[in-house]
Amino acid sequence: MKPPEGVQANYPLARLTTIRTGGPAEWFSTAGSSERLAELLAWADNEKLPVGVVGSGSNLLVADEGVRGLVLKLDGDLASMEPEGHRILCGGGARLPQAAALAARAGLTGLEFGVSIPGTVGGAVKMNANAYGGDLARVLEWVEIVRAGEVERRTPDSLGFRYRRSNLQPGEVVARASFALDPADPADVKRALADLRAQRREAQPSGIKTFGSTFKNPDDPRTNGKTAGQLLEAAGCRGLQVGGARLSEKHANFVENTGEATTADVIALMAEGRRRVREHSGVELEPEVQFLGDVNAEALYS
Repeated sequence: MKPPEGVQANYPLARLTTIRTGGPAEWFSTAGSSERLAELLAWADNEKLPVGVVGSGSNLLVADEGVRGLVLKLDGDLASMEPEGHRILCGGGARLPQAAALAARAGLTGLEFGVSIPGTVGGAVKMNANAYGGDLARVLEWVEIVRAGEVERRTPDSLGFRYRRSNLQPGEVVARASFALDPADPADVKRALADLRAQRREAQPSGIKTFGSTFKNPDDPRTNGKTAGQLLEAAGCRGLQVGGARLSEKHANFVENTGEATTADVIALMAEGRRRVREHSGVELEPEVQFLGDVNAEALYS
């Protein structure tokens, strides 16, 4: 079947990620409405094509050989956000930091943690993203999920939230979400956002090609409360480099692209960091990054 109008072949994906690695998508399209999204998903389902979604690309590794199937990016109405009473209504492609700032201007509290998560609303729901004590499940009221030819509204208790994951399946895309927040003095919320931004600037690299946290903070008594970044630093991984990929001098749980890194470089670097932590502390770090396409990650588990 001929692809729907606007679907592009052999689309370069590296430009849509913050680490800037990876090959092209076999098929690529934007989707600005739930109807357009459902149409694209139905076409992919009919053609037996796998479906991937690129949000802000801040926690994503794309296979160097490219990605088979259809890759989507939400825009238009599905990247919009607006206050409605004590709620913030967002498209799945809306950026979470901007949603947090909008909530602050509207005098609503509860979404401040979102300013520290450089991703989209849909990605945050899929990954149950939280930061600095914030709780996505506490403020999320409902999400609109689109799959091939079907739209469904779900509540947080049906999303199977666990640490850094949900039960969303391949081919299910978060099109919209509603956050139910509490009224507050806008000045107080803006101050809280400023404090969180300052903490992020102080702790994390910026202004370079990088992605967010590489490994999950482990739930292991042998860590003695240390984060993944602290474990990597203790194992001598700060500034560790493989090919064009390097663990940041500022925060060892962030990978930087020093120029011409490949996804294979990033995987090799992560594998070496994971090996060093295992030898130093006995702790097995688990990747937090998402893979798109057939990324060869075997080295991470050897």
